[in-house]
Amino acid sequence: MAFRRRTKSYPLFSQEFVIHNHADIGFCLVLCVLIGLMFEVTAKTAFLFILPQYNISVPTADSETVHYHYGPKDLVTILFYIFITIILHAVVQEYILDKISKRLHLSKVKHSKFNESGQLVVFHFTSVIWCFYVVVTEGYLTNPRSLWEDYPHVHLPFQVKFFYLCQLAYWLHALPELYFQKVRKEEIPRQLQYICLYLVHIAGAYLLNLSRLGLILLLLQYSTEFLFHTARLFYFADENNEKLRFSAWAAVFGVTRLFILTLAVLAIGFGLARMENQAFDPEKGNFNTLFCRLCVLLLVCAAQAWLMWRFIHSQLRHWREYWNEQSAKRRVPATPRLPARLIKRESGYHENGVVKAENGTSPRTKKLKSP
Repeated sequence: MAFRRRTKSYPLFSQEFVIHNHADIGFCLVLCVLIGLMFEVTAKTAFLFILPQYNISVPTADSETVHYHYGPKDLVTILFYIFITIILHAVVQEYILDKISKRLHLSKVKHSKFNESGQLVVFHFTSVIWCFYVVVTEGYLTNPRSLWEDYPHVHLPFQVKFFYLCQLAYWLHALPELYFQKVRKEEIPRQLQYICLYLVHIAGAYLLNLSRLGLILLLLQYSTEFLFHTARLFYFADENNEKLRFSAWAAVFGVTRLFILTLAVLAIGFGLARMENQAFDPEKGNFNTLFCRLCVLLLVCAAQAWLMWRFIHSQLRHWREYWNEQSAKRRVPATPRLPARLIKRESGYHENGVVKAENGTSPRTKKLKSP
């Protein structure tokens, strides 16, 4: 990883050099963009990387507010924040996770899962707080009808668009991190599944102008994932009380699936279906047609069903292993206890290996001499 004191040097731009210095390389690229802000010639190009683009002024009753919509230039901004995320990933790994894992003395498999959960705990915790702040300040919680009213939601506030750009940057950065972190081949398919699942849902909500509904669903999903990875970190630290933590996560997981499906059906199946404007118009950002609504609902329901199936399969496997261990303990025959040997002891007591009578005389009978 980057920022480490390395005693071994690698050839320039070799595979090992890139793996061990990828965060330093990203930091140099970010620094070049920031230096570009200092000069008038390159300032406009540097702002293209740092700030969200496509801003417009929307008149209000008091004044004008600045809103944003999406476009191809967002890819440049996402690329810049991918390098920012790579740097933050290396900082968390170097100064927090590596120091904790050294004290725990974990195996290779547990060490890989510990690093994964540690990174996701930091990300989910930050995203939950950020998403909750955006949802509260924009009034999406107090007015649930705003999730589908005034669709399409083409004009986004700055904090909403910046949140989506950072979310896309994080999950896109997770793809090269599989290579940089040297993740085991057995773990790559599982991690690719949930990375692609997040990318499809976040990008779909952003491009189909369902950003308000996407914020609520992400808040629910990230809260559940934060509980799961927190429980797994505590499991690696102390394996004695894992049942209580994972049981709490299991209860929250099932309730979250129900809430996500309910909100999706309510907003898309009922809310958008009653809107008057149901014409397919990509230029205006309107995708409120029957076909698009069915595709979105099918995607959300299929994802939730797949997550629930994996959860049930995992729980059944854990319960099966638990009962097999209990039955194996019951089948182990108890070792028979040998009866205590009866030792016939002579009357009196022993002193230096010699039997003495209770009154001090010898317990042996004396032979009578013949006259």
